[in-house]
Amino acid sequence: MKTKFILISILFLTAFRINGNCQSVQSTANFQPGDSLSLKYIIGEIIRQHPTVKSAEEALNNADARIGYARTGYNPNIDLGASYTNMGPVIKLTIPSMGTFQLFPENNYSAAVNIRQPVYDFGRTKQSIEIENRNRIYTEEAIEQVKQKISVAAISNFFTLLFLQEAFIIKDQQREDLDKHLDYVTKLKSTGAATDYQILSTNVRISEIESQKADIIAAIKIQQAVLNSFLGQDDKNAPVVRKELYQDNILFTSDSLLPYALRNRDEMLLEKEKINIAKLRYDLTRTQLRPIISAMASGGVKNGYVPDLNEIKPNYTVGVGLAVPIFDAGRTKYNLKMVESSIKTLNLENENTVRTISAEVTESIAYMDLAIQKMKQQELQLQQAVKANELAATSFKSGIITNLDLLDANTNLSQSRLMLLKSRIDYEVSIYRLKSALGIRLY
Repeated sequence: MKTKFILISILFLTAFRINGNCQSVQSTANFQPGDSLSLKYIIGEIIRQHPTVKSAEEALNNADARIGYARTGYNPNIDLGASYTNMGPVIKLTIPSMGTFQLFPENNYSAAVNIRQPVYDFGRTKQSIEIENRNRIYTEEAIEQVKQKISVAAISNFFTLLFLQEAFIIKDQQREDLDKHLDYVTKLKSTGAATDYQILSTNVRISEIESQKADIIAAIKIQQAVLNSFLGQDDKNAPVVRKELYQDNILFTSDSLLPYALRNRDEMLLEKEKINIAKLRYDLTRTQLRPIISAMASGGVKNGYVPDLNEIKPNYTVGVGLAVPIFDAGRTKYNLKMVESSIKTLNLENENTVRTISAEVTESIAYMDLAIQKMKQQELQLQQAVKANELAATSFKSGIITNLDLLDANTNLSQSRLMLLKSRIDYEVSIYRLKSALGIRLY
């Protein structure tokens, strides 16, 4: 096949809906298992240290702070107040035979500690706390969704890189076979049993293989750059992934897959929490029309008491207050309408999410079934290609077929190996894709 075949094969994982990139390998294709990275290790490292995950987890601290802030609605407000006031003119009264009296001092001093304690707000603070608790649950679910999505991205990167690594090895083996064939026809030419055209044809095939290998190496470098970014490693690092192709099928009946997905998908859990939060906000909005009962106390010192107006004396006040909303210009009414509209919108979004998940589950099952079918077909085609290549080698030595026929058989063998590799990786990806569609944790 032409070089385009390799380029098309490189892009096969785009059906997983994840943008992938690759890494670099030496031209000798030394993929040492002891130095390779497993998928479990890669996902674990990404979940542990990736900034996206850490940023999502930091939102929990914000949620805890909001819960604490909501609870302060039960706590008193305490402040210290102090004032100095100069007043004039000073009113004085003169009573015959009793003298002149000053009603208040010119210089007034006051200092007091004031306490305002909510006694009962008819559920307003309770509703606020419940909303923030629900927001925290929503944040926890959002973190799980972030981890799931980044795991999907890592899986795509892993299997794209694995395909490229194995494709490079297959092409390297094809190059070795062509080198042996070139040596063979070169010896035949020295005896007059082969022509320059046969040597030229073999060299052209070798050149095509080298071009394909160069394309693969370039793609590997790109994928390695993505993996380095995921793992937070230096761009000069050239990681190699481990060959892991041993996924088991998912043990579910087809009828149980969609209900399972609807119970476990992060999107459904998040939609449920958003609806719960919206309903709580509706209840909180209704409390705005309810009264608030609070207690007040103040204690301190001030002057202005008769008979000595300038003497500073201790004083206090204690009381209970009731605030009853009478008219708020329709604010609560329209806030309730906005929240009701929000709940209806969330219910529609939930319905849309159900449809999307249903389509994804159906698509994932079809994708997996197709991958299984193709894998079986490619295994048979590879067996045929191996026998055809062996027969072509024997026939060429016997002079029954031409050099080009043998080169075509060698190319077909290499392509069959690539297609079987692709089908096996397609199957691995299809399993992970179905797990993701069902909401099964990939990390």
